[in-house]
Amino acid sequence: MAGMWKGLFCGLVLAGVVTAAAPRAAWGQLPEPGTQPDAPNPLTDPMMKPGRLLLFDLEARFAKDVLARGGAGFAEWFAEDGVALGNGQAPAVGRVAIAKSANWSPKDYQLTWTPTDAVMGPSGDMGYTWGHFEGHSKDANGNAVTTSGRYMSIWRKQTDGSWKVVLDAGSNEPATGGDCCKLPAGN
Repeated sequence: MAGMWKGLFCGLVLAGVVTAAAPRAAWGQLPEPGTQPDAPNPLTDPMMKPGRLLLFDLEARFAKDVLARGGAGFAEWFAEDGVALGNGQAPAVGRVAIAKSANWSPKDYQLTWTPTDAVMGPSGDMGYTWGHFEGHSKDANGNAVTTSGRYMSIWRKQTDGSWKVVLDAGSNEPATGGDCCKLPAGN
């Protein structure tokens, strides 16, 4: 009987040592402030689902086209019934209205963005992305002007099999936002 108690006691001591040495996150608790690891890169995630990968690919092609062609490229990625909600602007409803409002040249304004995440709906024909954007231009005196903020895009598969944006919304970061809303470097 004494051997059983000794074995049980040693097991409890060993469990206590393992518990004390284990990182806090392993026990379902939030990490202490300042100790959070960098956010994982979704494009290097070996468990990436095809729908999520498709949405990231669409975003990359959309961003590349807009960087090259400006507002014309932006408008072409929208569905006929798409809606663009610009920060502090009236909604642009329909691709024609979006094309009229997105009339910038890539030499005058460069819009770039990086998706943070993408989620495909269960039916596989709609999904959304969200992330950080930056707009670069010059003021009347030729000084560089940068605006930045968050965006969300909702994508829908069209009857011809292509994918189009049905809703795009952006919100500028507050002028005093600092680094609160920017992605960590390297993501």
